[in-house]
Amino acid sequence: MKMNIIAVINQKGGVGKTTTAINLATALAAVDKKILILDLDPQGNASTGLGIPKSRGIQSSYGVLLGIVKPQDVIQETYIKGLSVISSTIDLSAAEVELYQQNDRDSHLKNAISSLEFDYILIDCPPGFGLININALNAANKIIIPLQCEFYALEGLTQLFNTIQSVRSTINKNLVVSGILLTMYDRRNSLSRMVANDVRSHFGKLVFETVIPRNVRISEASSFGKPVILYDVRSSGALAYIELAREFLGREDNE
Repeated sequence: MKMNIIAVINQKGGVGKTTTAINLATALAAVDKKILILDLDPQGNASTGLGIPKSRGIQSSYGVLLGIVKPQDVIQETYIKGLSVISSTIDLSAAEVELYQQNDRDSHLKNAISSLEFDYILIDCPPGFGLININALNAANKIIIPLQCEFYALEGLTQLFNTIQSVRSTINKNLVVSGILLTMYDRRNSLSRMVANDVRSHFGKLVFETVIPRNVRISEASSFGKPVILYDVRSSGALAYIELAREFLGREDNE
């Protein structure tokens, strides 16, 4: 089975990484893809967003990253057919320090998940540029970058691309950016339109045509431990993520 590993990443927080990982995964599972979400954010929002409760001390992505447990032993099935998760706990916040003490600190995750069998593994990355994210970029072969339609949207994006290029030139030559996803778009707001146009002028076809709108149903869904696609499939947020999955798979077919 060919497995694609996708890091959903942005150094900034609050841009829709977790929401994108959960809803894209759900949409892909709906078309009979075998999907795993690997929650690498100590906040564990991808886990709770799929109805997995937070429990400190349980075996989780922390143990996988540090080589304490095999990923096969901590994969949890969700209530969504075809969608599994390796959950996160606050214990993961200590992983950065522990990884720095090890020689192969940037390859732990790649080595741990290489034998898994899924169509897609989506890695929900934490904000920042630490070793957890370096591990994610080393393990992945593709990247999706959610980008909030706000004034400082492009700030730091250059640094992210520099990091990606550094990873590509040193430890993972196969890493490519699948696309930049505009999130929290408000068509009534001239700033949102200005930012979207600016991003498209800079990055062209690298930007997904699909735009994720600012939609209260997305926030409500998270509080109920559901993807918005299952919470309210007719909402603008759900329809946008379904369209994103369609566009993503279209890009896959054209490779």
